[in-house]
Parts: sequence; structure tokens; C-alpha cells
Amino acid sequence: MRIFIAGATGALGSRLVPLLAEAGHEVFGSSRNEAGRAAVDALGAIGIVMDPLDADSVRAAVAEAKPDVVVHQLTALSALSGNMKKWDQDFAMTNRLRIEGTDHLIAAARESGVRRFVAQSYGGHWTNERAGGWVKTEDDPLVADPGKEARETLRAIKHVEEVVTAAPGIEGVVLRYGNFYGPGNALSRDGEMGEMVRRAKFPVVGGGAGVWSWIHIDDAAAATVAAIERGAAGIYNVVDDDPAPVAEWLPYLAEQLDGKLPMRLPAWLARPLIGQFGLALMTTVRGSSNAKAKRELVWAPRYTSWREGFRTGIG
Repeated sequence: MRIFIAGATGALGSRLVPLLAEAGHEVFGSSRNEAGRAAVDALGAIGIVMDPLDADSVRAAVAEAKPDVVVHQLTALSALSGNMKKWDQDFAMTNRLRIEGTDHLIAAARESGVRRFVAQSYGGHWTNERAGGWVKTEDDPLVADPGKEARETLRAIKHVEEVVTAAPGIEGVVLRYGNFYGPGNALSRDGEMGEMVRRAKFPVVGGGAGVWSWIHIDDAAAATVAAIERGAAGIYNVVDDDPAPVAEWLPYLAEQLDGKLPMRLPAWLARPLIGQFGLALMTTVRGSSNAKAKRELVWAPRYTSWREGFRTGIG
């Protein structure tokens, strides 16, 4: 197949390109500048310079690639502050890419006769409804109000999912990735989150009952290949088999990073520092089930649990 990856130099896109090329697909990948285009070429694809927020640029890039499948991996996550009270501010550009960029890509895909469209979404914890069971499926609703700090980010995520799955004449597939870890990511031995955990700057708050779902970056790439090649249109959680509360995974992670054990803070003391949204991340968020993706995409993560992944695959 001819496959166009929007965002081919990102953390996931850069792993996806070689997998698809090795599988015999003809791969095209976008970057925002010439240096990025050359990097895409070096990965084994054909690089195309594209401004994802310019409709004409997107239309021209997709028309040049003439793809059977478009893969939307556009994000802007390289400079996150780590301040949970500034979530929407940190995700402002990514939210534009999820709204404007998605609209431009869908329009271009329809004009070029693309038959399948695979888009990145999120399902690692905070977007899930925070009532009932601690592990959610794709049939469960998203949270109605994530907190004032993340309302715009949730709106952008919902936009991606609604637009992609409702696009006329296109098989729309949405992948709700869990929290990435592994080489080149914030959670790695030399990443920003890894350093915070190592230095005990990432505390367990209010008992740490909030459940997170993880996925190794290479397992996320393998699931994306599966979604490109097969599976019905729809939404899939791409996470490992082991959703777990903060109080369980965080001390284990600190140990694997040869760091200090995390501090433990009562909710009342942490709330002014991390806000209501940050408190929810620590205490009430829900994880995600991967049963549908394993069944319908015929995929399974190599790192079935973050326990093995944090021990051997964190980079």
C-alpha cells in the first residue's frame, strides 16, 4: 500500500516509518522543514515538507503521495512544562493540530480518494470517566469535565475522534494510546519525566489510587501497523495488559531508574501545587482495557506489563 504519515519525525512516527517500509509498503512522511524531510528519507520513506496548519500545504502533500492510507501522528509535545495546572497551555499547539490539522487532513484525504485514515488519540488515564470500574473499554464514555486545566485538550481529543470516525467514504480508525515510555520519550532513562522520578520530584499524592495505562513506544508502533493493515473502522485502546495505580507503578519505576523513593503527600497539601486536575491524575483517573485491540487488530504488546517494560525497555 501507499501510506502517508503526517508527523513522520515524531516519537511514534519515526518508529512507524521503518516498520512499514520493511513490510513492503511505499511510505511517504511529512515534516515541517527540509531537515525533517531529509530525516524521513533516511528512515526509508519519501519525505515531504508540509505545514499541517495550512490547508493548501496539506492538500498538496497528500496529493503528491497519492496514498491508500493516511496516518495522523501530528503533535507538538517537545517542550512540556510538567506543570499540571498549565495542561491546556502546554497542549495548545497539539490541540490546534488535533482540530485544524485533522480537518485539513480529512479534507485532503477525501479529495485524493483515501480509503483508510488512522489517527492518534489518547487513553492513558485522564480522558476516561472517573466513576464505576477502574478499567474502561471503548464503550465507556469519556469524562464529561476533566477539570478547568484540561477542558480545551479534551475538546480537541473529542474532535479528532468524532471527525475521523464520521468521515464519509473513509474507514476511520482512532487509536487511544496509553502513556508512552521508552527511548526518546519523556519517560526514559534520560527523559524529563524519568529525571523527575529519579530525583523524587514526582510524588504519590493522596494515596495514589489513580489508575494509569502504559504502552512501550515500540508496541504502540506495532499496533499502528496492525491498524493500518487490518481491523474494522472504530476506536481502539492501545495499552498494555496491566493498568495500575500510581502508588504501585511509581515506586517501582523509581527503583528501576536507580532513584529515590517518591515522596508521599496528602491531597490537601498537594492541591494548591498541582490543581484539581493534577489531583485527579493521582487519585481518581481510570485506566483502559486493550481487549478490543488484541482481538480485532490481532495485536499484542511485547511488553505485556509496565513492570517488564520499566525494567528492560525504558532505554
